[in-house]
Amino acid sequence: MTYLREQADTNSISLFIHVQPKSSRTRIAGLHGDAIKLCITAPPVDGKANAAIIQFFAKLFKVPKAAVTLAGGENSRDKRLVLTGVSAPQAEAVLQPLLAP
Repeated sequence: MTYLREQADTNSISLFIHVQPKSSRTRIAGLHGDAIKLCITAPPVDGKANAAIIQFFAKLFKVPKAAVTLAGGENSRDKRLVLTGVSAPQAEAVLQPLLAP
């Protein structure tokens, strides 16, 4: 999957997401090109949206918030997250039901 890449030398993955802030509810809304489309209720000011994204994925994958790092796109709708302690097969098992039409 192009939205998911396994890191070569660590037990972590990269997720590519496209964020739609100020939505009515926080949810994964399918794919946006080669990225996961994430709708969040938080506004894109003062880092609130980024904090909400980290919290969402930590809860989704059942890892501490410290295991989710925003690795790119801090001020953009297109972001790259690194999740430590999650393998690609584990991530696929969690994300596939949410991405199915």
